[in-house]
Amino acid sequence: MRSFSAIVGSALFLVVAPGVVAGLVPWLLTDDYHTPLSVVPGFVAAGSILVVVATAILLHAFARFALESLGTPAPVAPTEKLVVGGIYRHVRNPMYVAVLAIILGQVLIFSSWPVLVYGLIAAAAMISFVKFYEEPTLAQRYGQEYEVYRHAVPGWLPRFTPWHGQ
Repeated sequence: MRSFSAIVGSALFLVVAPGVVAGLVPWLLTDDYHTPLSVVPGFVAAGSILVVVATAILLHAFARFALESLGTPAPVAPTEKLVVGGIYRHVRNPMYVAVLAIILGQVLIFSSWPVLVYGLIAAAAMISFVKFYEEPTLAQRYGQEYEVYRHAVPGWLPRFTPWHGQ
């Protein structure tokens, strides 16, 4: 895949997948963000910081796919090589972690039980997808390279020091 195609494909997938999961659905669950802001001290500030930081991580992770590996996160247009740079040196699933953090940030901002329940359902779906589809597919596609990476870099809770390869 060429760089331009990878960038366009990744941008489209960003809008379709995380845009819907972390944006559209919480927006609908909070009545188009008309739900009153949380009255719990610190929740709005903490949630806002979480949303901003997680969005930056999500954008970084998407950029790694397009620029480092000339592919997209979409299963229909995978990367040519395993993505292990940038944030991927700390956690294997930064996109999922970022999406869940964005949802959690909105839970805090609105003190929203419906968004919390949705976030738990989304987390279960993401974990299942990774476990039963993504990890076996990556192991098959990248073989030993992925297995070494998988054993060195945690899937969901980032390591403090970056992994530097074999």
